Amino acid sequence: MKKNKKNIPKKIILYGGTSQAKVVKPIIDLYGSKIIAVFDDTKNLKSPFINIPIYYGYDSLLKWSNKRNINNIGFLITIGNPHGKKRIKLHKKLCELGFVSFTIIHPSAIIDKSAKIEDGCQIMAGSVIMVDVKISKETIVNTNSNIDHECIIEEGCEVAPGATLCGKVKLRKYSWICAGATILPRITIGQNSIVGAGAVVTKNVEMNKTVVGIPAKIQK
Repeated sequence: MKKNKKNIPKKIILYGGTSQAKVVKPIIDLYGSKIIAVFDDTKNLKSPFINIPIYYGYDSLLKWSNKRNINNIGFLITIGNPHGKKRIKLHKKLCELGFVSFTIIHPSAIIDKSAKIEDGCQIMAGSVIMVDVKISKETIVNTNSNIDHECIIEEGCEVAPGATLCGKVKLRKYSWICAGATILPRITIGQNSIVGAGAVVTKNVEMNKTVVGIPAKIQK
């Protein structure tokens, strides 16, 4: 996956105005692009950035976009999990409006040239993505996380800081691997499931489950 700054629009909006927005801004700045507006569904939320306006709700985005030529404006959905499904819905809506979808990659990330990463992903500093990995749209790969060979990550997932996915791991839609967790090789994490911080997963996890501990067990 080439980190080509030509793929980064010069003007960008963010949907989501909390911590994830703060994490992506330095990467956007590194590529010489500019955040021009932030949108969030939480009324009265303060803008995360000085001199960048925040607007509230999807209707405000519609009004804002109606007054502008948005064909050259990119978007990132800076809402973390467990809201992966919401990221996917917003991704589709913003693409239909005409905003530009793209993936942001920190220059310090190590990504094998055989890896395939779809649009809308956020690849943070120090992350490692190895040979033949496939990452679907609107996935967040956080700081210093490791995704080893031939892993398959479906849409709307999040891999938190310091988490490790060993070879041939599969993450189904909207799953969330929390900080410092380890998934052993050939394990599948079911749709909408959560792996708790520091957990070590030694067997498959069914959908809609939360597992914690070493070895990871279902949290009742």
